[in-house]
Amino acid sequence: MKLQLLYSTIFLLTFIASTHAAISPEVYWKIKLPKAQIPKVIKDLLPQADDGILDTKKKVYYGLHQHGAWIFHAATEDEIHEIKNETPTQSDHQDNNFLYKPYFFEKELVKGKVINFPSLKNKNKAPFWPRQFVESIPFSSKKIPQILNYFSINNNSKDAKTIEETVKVCEEPAMKGEKRKCATSLESMVDFGIFMLGTNNVKVVATEVQGENQMVQKYTIKEVELMADGLNMICHKLNYAYAVHFCHGGGGTKTYMVSMIGVDGTKVKAISICHKDTSLWNPKGLPFVVLNAKPGAPSICHYLQDDQIVFLPFVS
Repeated sequence: MKLQLLYSTIFLLTFIASTHAAISPEVYWKIKLPKAQIPKVIKDLLPQADDGILDTKKKVYYGLHQHGAWIFHAATEDEIHEIKNETPTQSDHQDNNFLYKPYFFEKELVKGKVINFPSLKNKNKAPFWPRQFVESIPFSSKKIPQILNYFSINNNSKDAKTIEETVKVCEEPAMKGEKRKCATSLESMVDFGIFMLGTNNVKVVATEVQGENQMVQKYTIKEVELMADGLNMICHKLNYAYAVHFCHGGGGTKTYMVSMIGVDGTKVKAISICHKDTSLWNPKGLPFVVLNAKPGAPSICHYLQDDQIVFLPFVS
């Protein structure tokens, strides 16, 4: 009788373990984060039951912007040129030197303010793949040839350069007081979010855009809501062959929800992150070029595109 009970227990534990290993990313989220709704931008890119994961598209997915990563390196000429106004109306006026400013001071987050900005739809459609699948694929700068071979990417192509750049970003050391991780699956993003916030009682938010205009246009701020003041985790989606997010946190931040409307009627509920301490940022980074400021300047903010994810402590 005891032997039968032992065999039954072993069978049950084996069944639970195998079931856990095979559960979908969406089910994993619901188990680990029972109070957090899955943002639409995540749900739309989750694998479906009839998806042939092994039948990959063998391509690299690109978003329109990577603003969130610009604080870590010196601004390049291409990055500056992208936002530069070639025909400013007043060359000596800082705001007129740029088509739009991806960075701004916290004091500029006020109702009624009019800003120039492109659409916050990033359009990086890289799908989430299950963790047990992506963990079987190399993800290391030492194994770039194997990665390119796996996705049948030409060594001298733009896609190959992008793969290498993304992997290297993920291997850069964290700044002082910062924790970071590249989440190569939704499951790893969930686990790191729980680790970062010290709880699974979290709220997960993303920018929402109703409209498709990609041109720079004027937006009027209609409402500014402070969602959190303190610890959060921000995940920036990177260009890759499947969904990879550069997740980080640890510095003092404020998280705002900013409701705006464009001149063409586009409605936006934008997440804005304001960094209280910029003393460790690259002094030649784009934020300081745009704002004509130096590290340690007053709180600097930026909007998140709609595929950037923010984890916040849940406040009832």
